[in-house]
Amino acid sequence: MTRHVIRGASVLVLIAGLAGGAYLGEQRPPQTPAVADPIQAEAADMQLLKVRMNDHAAARARVTVAEGNAAQKAESAAKAASGYAKNLDKSVAAAKKAAKEKANSGPVAFNGPIPSSCNEFSGSRAVGCALTVSAGFSLTEFACLNKLWNRESGWNYRAENRSSGAYGIPQSLPGNKMAAFGSDWKTNPATQIKWGLDYIKRRYKTPCAAWNHSEQYNNY
Repeated sequence: MTRHVIRGASVLVLIAGLAGGAYLGEQRPPQTPAVADPIQAEAADMQLLKVRMNDHAAARARVTVAEGNAAQKAESAAKAASGYAKNLDKSVAAAKKAAKEKANSGPVAFNGPIPSSCNEFSGSRAVGCALTVSAGFSLTEFACLNKLWNRESGWNYRAENRSSGAYGIPQSLPGNKMAAFGSDWKTNPATQIKWGLDYIKRRYKTPCAAWNHSEQYNNY
């Protein structure tokens, strides 16, 4: 009997202890988690920052390469377009020149006044008219010669082109070529005119043909 009482009391004490422990466990405040090491946390932040900076640098590099490629392509396209435009300009200029030469390939009719005689002229022109007729050319041819040498020298036997060295009424280049017709080639209009008519006859056949060439090319 006594043994059974003692055993029962022990069971009650054990149950009370378990209950009290459970109660205390419910009342115990939650434990605060351990605080991380500040140095380790800063190191982790720095590592993350470095990773992000590397990512940004790589992204910028990709953009730079893409922009560089685009710029090279744009420059190549611009050069190609410029070359095409230049070639087109050359083609247009060549076509215009060819059309002009074709239009002017035939003889150009003289539309200036034709003298009825050499008496209409004076000075170097009168000498030139007489020598032209004497050389077997008509007064129509002299009308061409008159316009040609009006353009070249104004019939001034002392006319000199200082840049090229051309001299005299026919603008002989160089002037001393006219010495073949006289040593007075610098001062005598007749010597200059004789040389000029001979030059025209050998190269262009007639004064009007020489005038035609001068109209096309501004020289004869």
